[in-house]
Amino acid sequence: MSENNHHTPGLAALTKKIIQTGLGALGNRGELFALEWQEEKRRLVVLLLWGSAFLLLGILTIVLLTGIVIFLFPPDQRIYAAAGFIVLYLLGSIAALFMVKSLLKQEPFSESIEQVKKDRVWVESLR
Repeated sequence: MSENNHHTPGLAALTKKIIQTGLGALGNRGELFALEWQEEKRRLVVLLLWGSAFLLLGILTIVLLTGIVIFLFPPDQRIYAAAGFIVLYLLGSIAALFMVKSLLKQEPFSESIEQVKKDRVWVESLR
């Protein structure tokens, strides 16, 4: 007599294994989300600090340089020099606006979103 040692797991065991796998996947995604959340907070703080420093120092430089250049012109032509600087600064601010818009288009939590999409495709393939 040969004994059959090959046992198929019962429904309860399969259900338990599926639940454990699902909870493990949720735990992994939660850890990934928490890590990306910390990275995004850090990136935002650094962006704000460097942006503030840039603005402060840039404005001080521009104001002083503009004043010096305008006062180098003869008094009757200073208004034209000021108008030229206004146009120059307007073009610069428009370029800066486009740069800020392009930076804001970066999608936060992109890795978490990508993993959730992969999970959805995997679950749908099981059906």
